[in-house]
Amino acid sequence: MVKITEELVRKRSEHNERMISTLEELSLHQENIEKIEYLHNWCRDLKILLLQSNLISKIENLFKLKRLQYLNLAINNIEVIENLHQLESLEKLDLTLNFIGELTSVENLRENYNLRELILTGNPCVDFKGYRDFVTSTLPQITHLDCVEVTRTERIKAEKKHTEIRQEIIQQQAKYKIRRDEQKVRVMQQLEEEAQSRQHLPEEERIKQFWNSKSEHSPEIRMEIAKNHVKAQKSSPSSDPLAPPKRTLKLFSTSGRPFCLNEPKIEFNFRDEPDKFELDLMVYRFLDTAHLSVDVQPNYVRVSVKKKIFQLALDEEVKCEESSSQRSDITGHLMIKMPKLHGKIAKPQSGCLKETSQESAQATKDSMANSKSCVDYKNIIVQEMADDDVPDLV
Repeated sequence: MVKITEELVRKRSEHNERMISTLEELSLHQENIEKIEYLHNWCRDLKILLLQSNLISKIENLFKLKRLQYLNLAINNIEVIENLHQLESLEKLDLTLNFIGELTSVENLRENYNLRELILTGNPCVDFKGYRDFVTSTLPQITHLDCVEVTRTERIKAEKKHTEIRQEIIQQQAKYKIRRDEQKVRVMQQLEEEAQSRQHLPEEERIKQFWNSKSEHSPEIRMEIAKNHVKAQKSSPSSDPLAPPKRTLKLFSTSGRPFCLNEPKIEFNFRDEPDKFELDLMVYRFLDTAHLSVDVQPNYVRVSVKKKIFQLALDEEVKCEESSSQRSDITGHLMIKMPKLHGKIAKPQSGCLKETSQESAQATKDSMANSKSCVDYKNIIVQEMADDDVPDLV
């Protein structure tokens, strides 16, 4: 599985220019992390720590994070609430969908006097009778439990019967512990039997049978799910019949003609002027310009938006070296101007056009006048034959 390394932390701290000593927020979710370590020495200024969807089984190595306000450990393998009493700034704790069956371990949060929100939804302890009354009376500082507000009346009633409820909770969690120990033995035997029965099968078939088999909801099974998921990712997509085929992105046809693509699904405006093309790409306002890349070619323009391709084919060739791109500081839109290679000359102004048409009309009128003075239309047909030359009638 994955360990917390300095490179991993720096990778997730790009918003802080990869500086981890002054980091205030860190997200390490969905990394298959099994153990919390090193963070209390590297990132002492953390205020928000997100560790949900991992394989963490124990809360530890957080005692130096004196400024931590929000800790998210949802969807892990935690069974006991512990080692959080020194987080004096902690305001919100999310332990959704873990395996906490020892409800009395919430008493370890009594010293977290700034704690206001506690989420235990999806844990076995939630099904205990008197669960909510016990938590609200044990932790008088919280205002919300499982995203539901704790009213003053509810708290007063719970405090009156706290001793009685605590005895019932201890009995219920003892019964749960017996069931949990039995589950551990049962699950381990099941995993060993399945491993022996599948050892003669190829790796692909073993993974397939694992996903098709029924299993209990337990930390051990969650670990096996994560391991098989990693194996499935490492195997080639062609070997997995259930894997959907990968879509191949084609930028050009077989003849070399560029295709029009809009992979990031961004709105745009395209204007065809007599002397240039203008592309107004409505890029997200808060997108870092470092995630944009513009490439203008004679017959197409391509823009990469967070590694997703936007490509537009052009009807006429453009001057690549004279093309320009500019980002709006207000809207974030990207304007690309591409002068045409054989662009038309700009039309003259209306005043000049009027004078030219008048001059042309005057020239035509003068030409007609000259033609009238030069041509004698009366003498076009000449009377060449005299009266004596008329032949006799036959």
